[in-house]
Amino acid sequence: MLLRNHPHFRYHGVSSWPPVWTPTDGGENNRPQGEIGVLRTVQPSSIQPADRCFLHMDHDGSSYIGCLIVDDQAFCDHVVQLLQGCCNRPIAEIGNIELSHTF
Repeated sequence: MLLRNHPHFRYHGVSSWPPVWTPTDGGENNRPQGEIGVLRTVQPSSIQPADRCFLHMDHDGSSYIGCLIVDDQAFCDHVVQLLQGCCNRPIAEIGNIELSHTF
């Protein structure tokens, strides 16, 4: 199963992959959508329950943040570790990661 299709990337039944991207650098107030850009950093939430992480990405010269929320906290811990190893890779490429054998 590809990362983008994994059933744990849901929060109250709504898919959280890819995240909604919000600009962080004060650039144009556009909101790109989908699996775009390059992942730069991944930060686990410091607020309990730790069921989310924050993805920072660059796209077309601007920086964005997205919140990836999941229903399962243990799965979230695994995802943070996986995604931290994917920094500097395209988001679309990350969506193609096979997770069947990983979790």
